[in-house]
Amino acid sequence: MLKLGALVFVLSFLLVPPLPGQNSDIFPYSWKVEELENGLRIVSIPLNNPNIISYYTIVRAGSRNEVEPGKSGFAHFFEHMMFKGTKAIPRPAYDDFLTRLGAGTNGFTSDDLTCYFVVFAGRENLEAVVRTEADRFINLFYDEEMLKTEAPVIEGEYYASVSSPERRLAETLRDAAFVRHSYKHTTLGYLADIQDMPNQYEYSRLFKKRFYAPDQTILLVAGDFDHAQLMEMVKKYYGDWERSNYILETPLEPPQTEMKRVHYSWPTPTLPRLAVAFHGPAYSDEKIDKAALDLLAEAAFSRSSPLVQRLVVEEQKCQSLGASFPDRRDPYLFTIQAVVKKDEDLPYVESQIFQEIERFKAEPVASDRLAEIKSNRRYTMAGALETTDGLAGTLVGYLSLTADPGTLNRLFRLYDRITPEDIMIMAKKYFVKENCTIATLSGGKTQ
Repeated sequence: MLKLGALVFVLSFLLVPPLPGQNSDIFPYSWKVEELENGLRIVSIPLNNPNIISYYTIVRAGSRNEVEPGKSGFAHFFEHMMFKGTKAIPRPAYDDFLTRLGAGTNGFTSDDLTCYFVVFAGRENLEAVVRTEADRFINLFYDEEMLKTEAPVIEGEYYASVSSPERRLAETLRDAAFVRHSYKHTTLGYLADIQDMPNQYEYSRLFKKRFYAPDQTILLVAGDFDHAQLMEMVKKYYGDWERSNYILETPLEPPQTEMKRVHYSWPTPTLPRLAVAFHGPAYSDEKIDKAALDLLAEAAFSRSSPLVQRLVVEEQKCQSLGASFPDRRDPYLFTIQAVVKKDEDLPYVESQIFQEIERFKAEPVASDRLAEIKSNRRYTMAGALETTDGLAGTLVGYLSLTADPGTLNRLFRLYDRITPEDIMIMAKKYFVKENCTIATLSGGKTQ
């Protein structure tokens, strides 16, 4: 939900990381973590680069936090409302402030978090940003009429999202795969809940009280500033923010005991789609399960893998084929997804996916192939950390998971020690048919 034009030159300003011989960690920059008495955690990464500062506010509340029936979609709702302003700084004044600053700002919502950022130039502007952002989060103002005005906008966004076959397939898959956990619904929430939002003003205030609080929030500041001065500002402007002391209990998802199948009939002709999903482990920088499956995903389903080369390039059965396994705070889905060219080829593509899975259970990944995957993953991550805002943007997800920048170093040390045998063990553990949900989508007819 872009609000103002971003600073284009921020992304082109390269940092200078230590030489490889000086530090073998994937995250080579120094950081400090402090916590105020009210629970607000501050992650500070001062950098030796002029002018640029990235200021991120991470609220550890996403659609995962929407555990009450009939109340999905409120994390995304607040992404909208957080740009409405306060009594002291109404929306027009906030926009004018950012325009005069030459700053870029945006916000996004995911399963586990909602994030807001301001990227600007000049350490002399830091206090004004801290003051303004503190006011925005502590004193957000909206009334019932503003909620009723915004709810149709969110409903329109839902319709725009599910007008995509990929989004509809994902929604169908999650709803079928999860029975109790709030990962069952997507970030946008259920349509019926969105349509009922105009009647949920009191609940929206409760959601804000629970999650838009210092003990649910992390400030991430990276760039050209002095840490001690930053902390003085943060204590001054955020110190009176009242903590919520709310403890979220997400419903425990029971083990899946039989394969599930679900189909969505798209109303108009479209290429058929297939998703094969297995319940997998939550993010961890200590246990190898998730990290081993990350490496398996690349070995088995990346663009250069034998299966993708055969089904996409040689046989041309698929327009695309790949795997995704996002990092999540609770156990999530390892999903293999294909866009198939003909409806009649859906069973064949599915059978080839399962055949490849069985191969990875029986045969270890070649050592040189695994080394290449690890090297490419490290290279990609290092590239993402080369700019001030690239660094901050990359850390957001990991901080929402662990609240500790050191998790990146621990994760990549975990990748380094995973063996081909480890990958086989994890494939056997998680890739069983009783743990699988298969979703298909095709257009113009039912199956």
